Amino acid sequence: MFKIVTIMIMSLIAMSLFTGCVQPDIHIKKNNKIFWGDLSDADDVNMSDDNLTESEMMITEDGEENTLERIEFPASEYYRLARIGKGTVKGTIYVKDAYNEKRVLGASTRLYLNPITSYSEQWYQESYLGGFKMQAADPRLFNYLKFTASDKNGKFAFYGVPSGSYYLIGTVKCGQECGYDGMKNIRIATKVSVRGNQIVEQDLTRMIE
Repeated sequence: MFKIVTIMIMSLIAMSLFTGCVQPDIHIKKNNKIFWGDLSDADDVNMSDDNLTESEMMITEDGEENTLERIEFPASEYYRLARIGKGTVKGTIYVKDAYNEKRVLGASTRLYLNPITSYSEQWYQESYLGGFKMQAADPRLFNYLKFTASDKNGKFAFYGVPSGSYYLIGTVKCGQECGYDGMKNIRIATKVSVRGNQIVEQDLTRMIE
């Protein structure tokens, strides 16, 4: 028995030496659903946040009627994406009035970087800009998302971002201070590009409707 255990331990050590240190995909369970994501720094993410961003909403749209059909998941397109990087994307998430005199910060909210592909471009055009609900996204997508969370002042940062172009996505909760009768989730998305070890400063903002 001791010999068998020793062999197993040696086998595990050998596997770790040959395979190297690979950051595992993070599986986040929420409302009995699994979210996939490659977290560059787990401390940056507030997993207790109940505020659903649009990226999470498109995960949980389960076969509702009149939802827009997604294109076939372009696996080869995603396969070519870089998974490791040294870039940084940071900024502040907030909504503002037309005169930029009032700002409501997106405090302690979750944000995403979603690589720009034909698949995410359809979401951006049809769902974010067009307002259509879409079918649930292919689970493989969430292995390519990067996550972080803003602080109490709405400031956020993504670290270890691979070179490429992304949709930066987040949500601001706003109620009477935005002129609404009740609390409303205001989704925001914009495009951002990173090259090498570039530090990109990009606020995520939109006007209050």
